[in-house]
Amino acid sequence: MLQVPDYEFWFVTGSQHLYGEEQLKSVEKDARDIVDKLNATGTLPYPIKFKMVATTADSITQLMKDVNYNDKVAGVITWMHTFSPAKNWIRGTKLLQKPLLHLATQYLDHIPYDTIDFDYMNLNQSAHGDREYGFINARLQKHNKIVYGYWGDPEVQQEIADWEDVAVAYDESFKIKVARFGDNMRNVAVTEGDKVEAQIQFGWTVDYYALGDLVETVNAVPESDIDAKYKELQDKYEFVQGDNDKDKYEHSVRYQIREYFGIKNFLDKGNYSAFTTNFEDLYGLEQLPGLAAQLLMAEGYGFGAEGDWKTAALDRLTKILTHNQATAFMEDYTLELQKGKEAILGSHMLEVDPGIASDKPRVEVHPLDIGGKADPARLVFTGREGDAMDITISDFGTEYKMIGYPVEGHKAPKPTPHLPVAKQMWTPKVGLKHGATQWIQNGGGHHTVLTFAATETQIQDLATMFGLPFADINE
Repeated sequence: MLQVPDYEFWFVTGSQHLYGEEQLKSVEKDARDIVDKLNATGTLPYPIKFKMVATTADSITQLMKDVNYNDKVAGVITWMHTFSPAKNWIRGTKLLQKPLLHLATQYLDHIPYDTIDFDYMNLNQSAHGDREYGFINARLQKHNKIVYGYWGDPEVQQEIADWEDVAVAYDESFKIKVARFGDNMRNVAVTEGDKVEAQIQFGWTVDYYALGDLVETVNAVPESDIDAKYKELQDKYEFVQGDNDKDKYEHSVRYQIREYFGIKNFLDKGNYSAFTTNFEDLYGLEQLPGLAAQLLMAEGYGFGAEGDWKTAALDRLTKILTHNQATAFMEDYTLELQKGKEAILGSHMLEVDPGIASDKPRVEVHPLDIGGKADPARLVFTGREGDAMDITISDFGTEYKMIGYPVEGHKAPKPTPHLPVAKQMWTPKVGLKHGATQWIQNGGGHHTVLTFAATETQIQDLATMFGLPFADINE
């Protein structure tokens, strides 16, 4: 299973020396209390560390430099307890290269009417301190996140937690490496893209390898590894021999396991976390990777079919964001257009992530009328119900753009005995007609990432961090 490092976030409280040393001690005490209690909630996926009460431009600038060069730190959370002159933040904020969350809050959730005096007013100035600080971030076009509300409220804590996941995904994006086994599917436009610009904007490294490089690794997999994995899969999934004879079925499954280990070993050796295949380029392989790709996706690797490296990287990125929960490479396949039942049936030839399965996946072997290779084993299952986001990235020559919409996931209303693939149905929440029309008009491709674990706000925040235009089809 691919792992994400143990990140942390630094918490900085804004103030100034105008109020005196005793007041600054009180500011620090309150800030430390907030940090300790936020960490104690169990809501945050990554811990927060209090760093300082920021009162000078030099101290703020040095802190931001430290953030940039500390690989363990994923971002900064700021809070203006008092009035912090925003000119102090200019240099440091301009230098900051990691995500920034402005927590616009107050230590108490109420006004102490019976005891309030000017000492209290001077000390608790978040109401206008946050506006002073917010102005400079807006002027610097920092594209930071703002979470507003009482820090002790569960919904505010969840907003912070959701942002932490986005910030870590942003930082990890610059480590994503995609191995392309073969090139893109011939004559297809939407899967093409500027790899140099993708590395500049998103940090993605995209490397090409000939199939011969992979075949050599696949052929070198020991039989003992295949034996052990075969038994493991028998315990985890339902093995369905179907109309195949025993030898053919077992050989197909074992060859997919061979491909699984071959691809995994190749990726891990080169520190790749995503990959593509192409059914038009299978020289030296017996089968198109099906079960093999599904097992790798279940472990957190990103995947794109037909050489679609953009979707492979986006799949890996979204898996980081969601801790590899209920997130899958997907493709719009066919439509239900009956009034009141409008839906998209999504699938792919073989490669659908079992992380979205609602039932126990079955290992089946069937012919594949594309690619010209032997019958491949694959996991067959039904997708799930619930709220999800469907997203894609397209390259328009002058810019990359993300297109997406919230959807309602469905299960197929009837069995599909003659369609032995994993499948997921969904309907755009704005309606299929409007949603699909806007998707097409915005240039969204047919390969997508469908996630039941990321929220619409998280996807918007991620696009904002990258300075990525986002066509959010939600009205």
